[in-house]
Amino acid sequence: MLTVPGFSANVVTIVIILVLAITRSNASRVPRISCTEKAVFRFLPFLGALVSFMDLILLLNKELHGNFIAYHEWLFRSSQLIVWVMKCLKDSCVVLLDVMFGISINIIRIKRASHKSSSMEDPLLSVDTDIEEGFHGDSGNAKSYWDHMTFRTITSVMNHGVIKQLGFDDLLSLPNDMEPSTCHDKLSSCWRVQLSSPNPFFFKAIFCAYGWPYLCLGLLKVFNDFIGFAGPLLLNKLIRFLQQDSMRWDGYLLALSLGLTSILKSFFDTQYSFLLGKLKLKLRSSIMTVIYQKVLCVTQSERSKFSEGEIQTFMSVDADRTVNLCNSFHDMWSLPLQIGVALYLLYTQVKFAFLSGLAITILLIPVNKWISELIASATEKMMKQKDERIRRTGEILTHIRTLKMYGWEHLFSSWLMETRSSEVKHLATRKYLDAWCVFFWATTPTLFSLFTFGLFTLMGHQLDAATVFTCLALFNNLISPLNSFPWVINGLIDAFISTRRLSRFLCCSEYKHVLKQKAECEDMAVIVDDASCTWSSSEEKQPNLVLNHVNLCLSKGSLVAIIGEVGSGKSSLLSAILGEMTLIHGSVHSSGSVAYVPQVPWIMSGTIRDNILFGKNYDSRRYSDTIRACALDVDISLMAGGDMAHIGSKGINLSGGQRARLALARAIYQGLDTFMLDDVLSAVDAQVARWILHNAILGPFMDQKTRILCTHNVQAISSADMVVVMDKGQVTWVGSSADLAVSSYTAFSPQNEFDALSDVQGKELSMADSIQVSHSHLPERDSNHVSEEVQEIVEAESRKEGRVELAVYKNYATFSGLFITVVIFLSAILMQASRNGNDLWLSFWVDTAGSSQIEYSISFYLVVLCIFCIINSALTLVRAFSFAFGGLRAAVQVHNTLLNKLIDAPVQFFDQTPGGRILNRFSSDLYTIDDSLPFILNILLANFVGLLGIAVILSYVQVFFLLLLLPFWFIYSKLQLEFLKFSPTSKDIKFAKSGYMKTPAGLQVNHLNFVKMNTRCYRSIVNVNTSEALRNCSLTGSKLVSLQKENEFFYRSTSRELRRLDSVSRSPIYATFTETLDGASTIRAFKSEDFFMEKFIEHVTLYQRTSYSEIIASLWLSLRLQLLAAVIISFVALMAVIGSHDYLPISFGTPGLVGLALSYAAPIVSLLGSFLTSFTETEKEMVSVERALQYMDIPQEELRGSQSLNLDWPFQGTIEFQNVTMRYMPSLPPALHGISFKVPGGMKVGVVGRTGAGKSSILNALFRLTSIYSGCIVVDGLDITDVPVRDLRRRFAVVPQSPFLFEGSLRDNLDPFQMNNDLKIWDILEKCHVKEEVEAAGGLDIHVKESGSSFSVGQRQLLCLARALLKLSKVLCLDECTANVDTKTASVLQSTIFSECRAMTVITIAHRISTVLNMDNILVLDRGNLVEQGNPQALLQDESSIFSSFAKASTM
Repeated sequence: MLTVPGFSANVVTIVIILVLAITRSNASRVPRISCTEKAVFRFLPFLGALVSFMDLILLLNKELHGNFIAYHEWLFRSSQLIVWVMKCLKDSCVVLLDVMFGISINIIRIKRASHKSSSMEDPLLSVDTDIEEGFHGDSGNAKSYWDHMTFRTITSVMNHGVIKQLGFDDLLSLPNDMEPSTCHDKLSSCWRVQLSSPNPFFFKAIFCAYGWPYLCLGLLKVFNDFIGFAGPLLLNKLIRFLQQDSMRWDGYLLALSLGLTSILKSFFDTQYSFLLGKLKLKLRSSIMTVIYQKVLCVTQSERSKFSEGEIQTFMSVDADRTVNLCNSFHDMWSLPLQIGVALYLLYTQVKFAFLSGLAITILLIPVNKWISELIASATEKMMKQKDERIRRTGEILTHIRTLKMYGWEHLFSSWLMETRSSEVKHLATRKYLDAWCVFFWATTPTLFSLFTFGLFTLMGHQLDAATVFTCLALFNNLISPLNSFPWVINGLIDAFISTRRLSRFLCCSEYKHVLKQKAECEDMAVIVDDASCTWSSSEEKQPNLVLNHVNLCLSKGSLVAIIGEVGSGKSSLLSAILGEMTLIHGSVHSSGSVAYVPQVPWIMSGTIRDNILFGKNYDSRRYSDTIRACALDVDISLMAGGDMAHIGSKGINLSGGQRARLALARAIYQGLDTFMLDDVLSAVDAQVARWILHNAILGPFMDQKTRILCTHNVQAISSADMVVVMDKGQVTWVGSSADLAVSSYTAFSPQNEFDALSDVQGKELSMADSIQVSHSHLPERDSNHVSEEVQEIVEAESRKEGRVELAVYKNYATFSGLFITVVIFLSAILMQASRNGNDLWLSFWVDTAGSSQIEYSISFYLVVLCIFCIINSALTLVRAFSFAFGGLRAAVQVHNTLLNKLIDAPVQFFDQTPGGRILNRFSSDLYTIDDSLPFILNILLANFVGLLGIAVILSYVQVFFLLLLLPFWFIYSKLQLEFLKFSPTSKDIKFAKSGYMKTPAGLQVNHLNFVKMNTRCYRSIVNVNTSEALRNCSLTGSKLVSLQKENEFFYRSTSRELRRLDSVSRSPIYATFTETLDGASTIRAFKSEDFFMEKFIEHVTLYQRTSYSEIIASLWLSLRLQLLAAVIISFVALMAVIGSHDYLPISFGTPGLVGLALSYAAPIVSLLGSFLTSFTETEKEMVSVERALQYMDIPQEELRGSQSLNLDWPFQGTIEFQNVTMRYMPSLPPALHGISFKVPGGMKVGVVGRTGAGKSSILNALFRLTSIYSGCIVVDGLDITDVPVRDLRRRFAVVPQSPFLFEGSLRDNLDPFQMNNDLKIWDILEKCHVKEEVEAAGGLDIHVKESGSSFSVGQRQLLCLARALLKLSKVLCLDECTANVDTKTASVLQSTIFSECRAMTVITIAHRISTVLNMDNILVLDRGNLVEQGNPQALLQDESSIFSSFAKASTM
C-alpha cells in the first residue's frame, strides 16, 4: 500500500527537476551566480534526483522480490555506504535535502533582494572590499554560505580580541533587518493595531510582528529534535552487531553513521540557535524602543499610577523576561514531543514495561503544575518588591547629598533593606520551589530506568546489552527535556506576567498637543476655557482638582507674570497648558511652538553645548549671544573644557544658579514662539537676575515673543504686560502691573519689596542706570566665579581586562558560604558517582544474566539498583536545596555589602558617577546574581560532573580512549589559540610595529605570558613574517598544555571582552532612560521626542552589536566542539568494531561494558557543547559579580572620630572657621580660600554673594561633605574632624537648596524618627505657613508621592523648614529656603525663624536681600574669599560696601 505513493512522489521529484533544468538551459537571460549558488541550484537538486532514483530502484526490488536487497552485484563495494544509507535513512535524507534546498534558496533570495534594494546607490568600492580590515561591514553579501554555516565571520573579531582589548569599533555590524529603528517600526505598528481593539495585549502585537518567522523556526527545531533520536537507534543496531560477532562491514558503516549523524545535528543545532538568537535580539530592541517611546509620550498625570522604580523595571527586567518567551514557547511543545518520541522508542525496546516509568512522569505532572502556580504567585509578588526596591534605590542615589546632610543614610538603607528582605522572601520561595522541580525531574530518569527494567524482567523478559543501553541512551535523551521543562514553565509564567505589566503601561493615554485655529483667536497664544485639571490619572474615579474652573486668555507677544502664594497652582497652570495634566472639564489650547524651563531645571548628562543646542544645529553667533544673555559666558570659560565640559546626571556638578541659567539658555537658543519660564530668577542672585531679565527675558531674543513667567521677582512683575494672580487653583485677578499696586492684591505688589529696603530707597537708580550698573557688575561677577561643585569630566565606565579573576569566584563562594560550596560540590560529585554506579551495575547485570558462571536472583539485582536510585535521589535533593540556599545567601550578601559600601561613599563619588550606572548594578547586575548566575552555575556543575563521569567510564571500558585525549586536547586548544595562524591585517601590522606591545604599561594580559614563553614567535609576528611565526609557534602537545595554563584562551578572551562590552553598552541605555523619566515633560514641550529617540536608538544599536557578536562567538565555539565530540563518538564506535574483530591485542571487555561506553559516548555531543556554553555563560554572568565587586572597593568616608559627644552637644552653637581652605578636587582651584570667621552662639548670620561665590561650600565644609585641605572648623570648642561624621550631621539642622520629600507618609517626612507628637508637628506647620495646605491634602497621614510631587516646590521648601524646626538643634543652616516662595510668605517665615530660633545659631544663605536684612551679621563671599562682614544696617549705610550694591540691585 505504501509503494504507490512512494513511487509516485519520487517520479514527480525527478520529472520536476528535469523540467526545471531544461527550462533554465533554454532561458535567454541567465543571471550571473556565485559558486555557492551554483552548489545550491545544481548540486542539491542533482543529489535529490539521485536519492529519488535510488529510492525507485529499492521500491521496485521490494515489489518484485518482497523485500529490500542489501547489496547488488552491479554496485561496487565502495558504494555500500550509499546503499545502506538509502535503505535506513532515505526518508530522512529526502526531508533533509528539501529543507536545505528551501533554506538555501531563501538565504540567496534575501541576499539578492538586499543587493537589489541598494543598487540605486552604487558603491565606489566593491561590496567585498572594506576600507579598514574587511570585517566591519558584515552585510552578508560578501560572505559565503559556508562562512555563515560555520560562523567564520567572527574570527576577525576574535583575532583582535587576542591582541588587544576589544572596542566597540571592532564589533560586527548589524544586518539591515536587525537595526533597532527597523525593529521598532515593525512592533510599534503592530501595537497601534492592538490599541484599536477592545482588549489590547502586548503579546498579540509581538506575535503579529515576529510570529511567522518564529513559527518557521519551529519547523527547523522539529527536524533537529528528530535527528537527535537517530543516535540511539544506530546505537541499538551497533550493539546488536557487536553481540553477533559478525565480520561484515556493517559495523564500520554504523560507526561512521553515528559520527555523521552527530555532525549533521551540530550544524542544525547551531543554525537554530543562531536564527533564534537573532530573533530575540530583534524583539529585545523592539520592546526597549517601544517602552522608551511610551515614556516620551505619556503625560506626567498618566504616569503617576506607576512608580519610577516600576517603570525602570519594565526596561531592565520585564523586557528581558518577555524576550525569553522565544525560548520557552517552542520548548513548551518541543519538549513533550521529544518525550513522546523517546517513550515510543522505549516501547519498541521494552514493550509495555515503559508504562511504569511513564506512570511516574504522569504522577509528577499535577505536582509540577501546583508548584508552577506557587512559583507564578511568588514571582509576581517578588516583582512588586523589586520595583519598590529599585525605586527606593533611585531615591537614595538622587538625594544622597541631602540624606548625608540629614544623617539619614542608615535610616533609608534600613527601609531599603526591609524591601529587599520582602523581595528575598519571595525569591527564596521561588528558588526552593525550583529546587523541588529540579529534584523531581532530575531523579525521573533514574526512577524511570529502575521501574522500567524491573517490570521488564518481572514480566519474564531477558535483559541484553542492546536493549539496556539503547534504553539508557533514550533515558539520556529524556534528561534534557525533563530537566528543562520546569524552567520552561517558569520562563513562560515570567514572560506572561511581564507582558501583562508592559501592556498596562503601554495602554496609558499619550500626550496630545492641541492647537487653536480660529479667526477670532489668531492674536491669542494661550486660551484656557473653564478648565479643571488634576495630577491624578484618568483611571481615578475621584481625582483631586488642582486647577478649578480656570479662564484665561494670553495674547501673543506679551510678557505675562503669574504670581501667587506657595501652592496656589502657578506651576500646575504651566503644566496644564503643556498638556501634562489630566483635563477633567473645559479646554486648554495653545498656538505655536513652546520652550519650557521648569522650576527644577532639567539638565541632561552631556556637554554644556549639548544641553543648549538640544538637537538643533550649531550657530556660533546665536550661541555666543545666548550664553552672554544668560550670564553664562565667563562661567563656561572657567570650566575645564569650556562649553565641551561634561555635565553629570541632573547637572550634579553645577550650582543651582548655573543649572537655571543653562536651562534658560536652552530655551532661548531654540527661538520658539512661546516661552514658559517657571521661577527661573529665584536660583540666581539679584544682580544676575536683573541682567537676565533685561538681556534675556526683555532682550532681543524674546522680543515680540509670548513669555509666561511664574515669579516672585519684583522687577519682573513690574516689567510685565499682564499680571495673573492665582490662589488655591483659581485665577483670582488679571490686570496690568500698574493696577496691581492699587488692587486688593497688595501682598504681591513690588512696593512691598521696596518697603523692606526703605533705608536704601533714597539711593535708587533709574531703570536706564540700573541696566548700566548690571553691565558693569556682570564682568566682575563672571571673572570672580568659581564653580562650587566638581567640574571634573565624568569618566567613561571602566571595565576589567582579561579573564575573570579567580578572586571573583572566591568572593562569590565566600558570599555563598564556604561550607555550602563544599556541600554543593560533594553532593554533585557523589550524585554523578551514584548514577555511574547504577549504569555499571546494569552492565554487570546484562553480562552475568546470560552467563552460567555467576547467577543471582532478579530481586537481588533490583534491590541493588533500588539502593543506587535512592542514594542518587537523596544526593540530588541535597544538591538542589544547597544550591538554592547558597545562591540566595550570595544574593543577599552581595546586595547588602554593595549597599553599605555605597552608603558610606563620599559625595564626590556620586558627583562623578552617573546614577544610571550605579542603578545598573542594583537592577540588571543584581538580577543576574539573584536569578541567572545560580541557574547557570547549577547547569555548569551538572555538565562538569557529567563529563567527568563519562571520561572515567570511557577510560575504564576502553583504554584507547586515553590515547584520544592528547590529540583531542591539542585540537581543542588549537581552536582557542587560533590567533597563532591568523594573517596580520594592515592595522595589526601597524599595531605590532608601533611598539605598543613593548611598552610595559601597555602590555595586554592576553599576550604577556605568551611573549614571555615564546619570544621567537613574538619577534616573528612583530616583523610580519607569517611563515616564520607559524614555524616558531608550532608547539608540541606538552608546550600547548603549559601555554594554555598560562595564556588566555582565544575564544574565552573574546567572549569575556564581549560580555564586558555588553555590560558597558547597557549602562547608557539605563542612564538615558532614567534621565528621560525626569525630563520627559521638558522634552515634550520642546517637541524633541524624535531627537531623543534617535539618541536612544544609537545606544540600543551599540548594545545590539555587542550581543550579536557575542551570540556568533558563542556558536562559533559550540559548533567546533560538537564536531570534536562527533569525532569522539566515531572513535569509540570504530574501536569497538575493531576490537570485536580481534584486530587488537587488548580486549575491550564484555558486550555490556562496550554497550555502556557507546551509550556514554552518544550524549557527548550535547553535553560537551552544553558544558562549554554554560562555562562561557558562567564567566559572562560572573562579570556581574565583578562589576558589583568594583563598587565594593570605592573610597569610603572617614566615619569614626576620636572625640565622643555629649547628648547635649552643641551646647551654645558657637562656630569658628580658622583659615579654612577647601577644594572639591586637587586639580580644581579652592572653593574656599583661607576663610576665617566666628559666629557666637545664638547669632543669626546671613551669607551672601554672587552665584558660585562659595556660599554653599561653607555648609559643605561644616557638614564635612567635602574634606578641608587646611585650617579647622571648631564648634563649641570641638574640632569637627575629631567628631564621628554621622553624629556631627545629626546634631545640626538644615534646609537644603533643593527641597527633599520622599515617598511615604507626611508624618514620616517631617519626623522620621517619631520624636514629636502630632500637636507639636501641627504647631510648627502653622508657623511655617503650610498648615492649611496639609489639612486640605488630608492631614499628616497623606501619602507623599515620589520626590514630593504632591506639593509645589515652594510648599516643599516650607515643609523642609518645618522638618528642621522640629529637630530642635542649636545650629540651623538655611540654604535658599525661601527662594521659591512669594515675598509675603518669605516675610512670615523670617519672623517665624526669629521667634522660634532665638537660642539657635542660624546661618542663612540667600539671594533675596530682604531675607537677611534683620540678621545680626552678614558674610559677603566672592571667589571663595570672605571679602566683607558686619552688621547689615551698618553695611547698607556704607555706599562703598559690596552688600550695599547688592541691596541696590535687588530693588531695581
